[in-house]
Amino acid sequence: MTQESLSAFFGWLTVLHIGLFTLSVVLLMLTRDWTAQLHARMFGLAPADVSLTVYRWLGTYKIVIFATALGPWLALQLV
Repeated sequence: MTQESLSAFFGWLTVLHIGLFTLSVVLLMLTRDWTAQLHARMFGLAPADVSLTVYRWLGTYKIVIFATALGPWLALQLV
């Protein structure tokens, strides 16, 4: 693979991941109570625990985006 094709791949991967992350955040903000109650019933958790778990998941996903998509794209842009 050439550097240009890798750069394009990681660029589009970053766009895809940031779009999915943004969609997840917006949907969770709009349906916070319903989502917390649904998952609390499904897994036997308190709604506050579900909210904390979702918050941690979003933070972890953001770090994964930076490490696996945005970081390699930036490195290829600097080369």
